[in-house]
Amino acid sequence: MKHLLADGAYDRTGMADKAAFLDFLVEIIRRSDDQKGFQVLPRRWVVERTFGWMIRWRRLVRDYETRIDVSHAMILVAMGGNLLRRNAHP
Repeated sequence: MKHLLADGAYDRTGMADKAAFLDFLVEIIRRSDDQKGFQVLPRRWVVERTFGWMIRWRRLVRDYETRIDVSHAMILVAMGGNLLRRNAHP
């Protein structure tokens, strides 16, 4: 994975510098200035869909973990379970 999609709130120089150092391509999804009301932004649904998949795991609904490494491990388990389910039931 070398392509990152990010919201306009993540448009920070620190993230961009770190991504460039690790040879990542960062694509910032922004709203246009003349936008009125709600509009679906391109590729934004990918991030929201992934969050929805993670929320299916009850332990990830709230931030119960006090250690970041345990929280990271639970996200990996949830996404691995999603991958296994999709491969077993295409």
